[in-house]
Amino acid sequence: MISPKKMIIMSKIFLFLADGFETVEALAPVDVMRRAGLDVVTTSIMGRKEVVSAQGVTVVADMLFEDAAFADAVALVLPGGGVGTDNLSACEPLRAELKKAAADGKLLAAICAAPMVLGRTGLLAGRKATCYPGCEGDLFGAVYTATAVEEDGNIITACGPGASFDFGFAIVKRFCGEEVVNTLRSQMQFDK
Repeated sequence: MISPKKMIIMSKIFLFLADGFETVEALAPVDVMRRAGLDVVTTSIMGRKEVVSAQGVTVVADMLFEDAAFADAVALVLPGGGVGTDNLSACEPLRAELKKAAADGKLLAAICAAPMVLGRTGLLAGRKATCYPGCEGDLFGAVYTATAVEEDGNIITACGPGASFDFGFAIVKRFCGEEVVNTLRSQMQFDK
């Protein structure tokens, strides 16, 4: 946990979980963000708190989608995974929240296959974005960069499991600054 100048925001970061999500793409960013003192709420879109990852790991979400107050959100985060991304994309209430958040200028972040949800929702047109190789066809209107992590305005995208920590650090940097990210990277032994 960050000790110097620990940053806590009053609003929440919602990370959405659906069956088939990539374990590391959800839990590594949650870990990084919580170490930074951010209020991250894992939110199941499955109608139950228990969500099963693509790797067979059962995670108990903090809350259900239908119980969330998204007016409190400063960011909405989507982990990838093929099946998980399809489940996220099929959730019309989630797509509506993503559109509303984008219109309000809130941060949207997606990793691996999940940028396709943003693309399918029309939120990437004219934006630089990255994703898991082979998913770029569903980024509709985006400028595909193939970088590990891409930032364009209020949207952060990342390419896959190997970028999970850097994805989390990019989100933390938005709310806490580079000094906090550097402290976290050192504490977590990333600079060894």
